[in-house]
Amino acid sequence: MIRQLFGTDGIRGVAGEAPLDPATVFAVGVALGRWISNNHLDAEVVIGTDTRESGQWIAEHVAGGLATLQVRARFAGLTTTPGVAYLARTGAFAAGVMISASHNPYQDNGIKVLDHAGFKLPDAQEHAIEQEVFAALEAGLELKPSPLSPDDSLDRLYVDYLASTFPARLDGMRIVVDAANGSASHIGPALFESLGAQVTSIGSSPNGRNINLDCGSLHLDRLRKHVADSGADIGIAFDGDADRALFVTQSGQLVDGDAVMLITAEFLHSRDRLAEDDGAPVVVSTVMSNLGLERALEERGIAMVRTPVGDKYVLAEMLQRGARLGGEQSGHVIFRDYATTGDGLLTALRVLEVVQATGKSLDQLRGGMTVYPQVLLNLRVKRRKPLDQLPLLQQAIRAAELEFGNSGRVLVRFSGTEPLVRVMVEGADAALVESAAKRIAQVAREELGE
Repeated sequence: MIRQLFGTDGIRGVAGEAPLDPATVFAVGVALGRWISNNHLDAEVVIGTDTRESGQWIAEHVAGGLATLQVRARFAGLTTTPGVAYLARTGAFAAGVMISASHNPYQDNGIKVLDHAGFKLPDAQEHAIEQEVFAALEAGLELKPSPLSPDDSLDRLYVDYLASTFPARLDGMRIVVDAANGSASHIGPALFESLGAQVTSIGSSPNGRNINLDCGSLHLDRLRKHVADSGADIGIAFDGDADRALFVTQSGQLVDGDAVMLITAEFLHSRDRLAEDDGAPVVVSTVMSNLGLERALEERGIAMVRTPVGDKYVLAEMLQRGARLGGEQSGHVIFRDYATTGDGLLTALRVLEVVQATGKSLDQLRGGMTVYPQVLLNLRVKRRKPLDQLPLLQQAIRAAELEFGNSGRVLVRFSGTEPLVRVMVEGADAALVESAAKRIAQVAREELGE
């Protein structure tokens, strides 16, 4: 079953162009409305956006499509993806729709659909909605967007919930927040200030076109400088829709999703909060997580299970195994006791909880893992052919794996959101890692075009 519109994180593309042209966006609303009607769900959907200039018209076209099936839309306005997930699962909504392209530049946008329990849709359900989209387009559509005005009370519900999960106060804590000029621009600083922290905000002046531009979780240099210059205790960087968070320590060191999982797993395990019932403690991560995380967890008596890239696959494995913690190296971390998706603001609160409860700095906490050298190369290619049908590429991968033995890994995959092939190589020997990555990338370019 091949999905044509949905990737690993919803429908994504350049705003205004297929599949995010007005007709297809409207048809998505029609298809979602039909799915809701067929399943006799509450006839209301919550919609949120990040700060991209295209967000409003996309939301209004989705709402217009829903309206053709008598499904109402409530507009949360500027909010986060996990905020929409929270509202979908706690309110009287059939589904949630987030208009965002996450960490992509402003020209891109996307449509993420969450069910009434706050979960991202399984592949089969996305495929079924796609068929409804194509049917609606073929039948012909009269585009009637529905004007939307933000309901600020929805966002307040989410922020109040986040604050309620923190067991103490942050009085005296000095934090620098880089909100990527995105979804967390206002609610991020406000959340930490409400708990008593002294907050310096950067990347918090969105203008519709500067989301993720030289700021946020993909560009940490400015955050490092602000942390150093201000003497802050911690720096927190979000991406465009704030479903991920990365951290900078007082000394300027990066704390990525792998380190966050180790820090929080060790803390939860020490308090018997990691395993469900009498199950063995387990953390779910993806094929991208560093070998160092796997080895460090093993040393602490915690198993690690890997899934394909995508936090919805992490969550599916967590639910199957009864795991309470899972995530991705990129900073998507799921705390299942609190949320159904990766949530950057929630992740920040959990890291701050560990810092406060242990009395240790983030520099001290991050020292528990030896990070294996890792090289990740992103190759823009012309053709998308199954990788297992490329004999020279498979030969290059096997040769590298034989060189590494048990001390390294090779992963080559297509991006689920961009026309890229990603080559990841990691191992104990940095020079061998780099040379292997270059060899494999060169073969991939030759077989797929560049």
